[in-house]
Amino acid sequence: MELSVVIPLHNEQENVGPLIEEIHIALSGIDYEIICIDDGSSDGTLDRLRALSAGSQRLRILRHSRKSGQSTAVWNGVRYSRSPWVATLDGDGQNDPADIPRLFRRVRDEATGAPTCVCGWRRNRRDTLLKRISSKVANHVRVLLLRDNTPDTGCGLKVFSREAFLLLPYFDHMHRFLPALFIRGGYGIESMEVNHRPRCRGKSKYGLHNRLWAGIIDLLGVYWLLHRSRLPEIVEDKLP
Repeated sequence: MELSVVIPLHNEQENVGPLIEEIHIALSGIDYEIICIDDGSSDGTLDRLRALSAGSQRLRILRHSRKSGQSTAVWNGVRYSRSPWVATLDGDGQNDPADIPRLFRRVRDEATGAPTCVCGWRRNRRDTLLKRISSKVANHVRVLLLRDNTPDTGCGLKVFSREAFLLLPYFDHMHRFLPALFIRGGYGIESMEVNHRPRCRGKSKYGLHNRLWAGIIDLLGVYWLLHRSRLPEIVEDKLP
């Protein structure tokens, strides 16, 4: 199996069916699996997943007994994946699965020094004005503090090495800081422009009120982590 597609889901019963169908179409010709993590949904998301899995050998379902957050869902999805490469995307349908093969080809392009992680960059975001402004400010502050050289860490669409990801420190909200964490581990990262679509179904789970203070605390925590790291290059000593 070449690629595992990991999708965290919370109350996305209207989006999960169309999204999975798009993934099947986009990954034609690739040996893949889809891992959907139902993060304590209170609607019909889990029932919809069960119905979809009955007709697909590629779809696997994980379930949290209670809501644990997007980072925990992604982390568990990667842990249970069976491929050396993982693609993640949000469950709201705003990420375009058609972009996955292009990012996947880049991480496998050994001829040009492939990065360990390729991050999607939503240059033309299809969100509300408030979301776009708050994200722009947050990205600017993050780049100044963390020096991760990434224009859009909030994009859910990423492709990376499973092995490298599982060596990163796990904490709640870690998905927002993956580029900085990969760089801390000595891995290469790149950003590639991807398509971004408006949310057509369901309700957004994020807003300014539930991201601002948590984001500030997380940013300071990652800043501390990066500056407390001591990861020198190791050279094997050989007898003369």
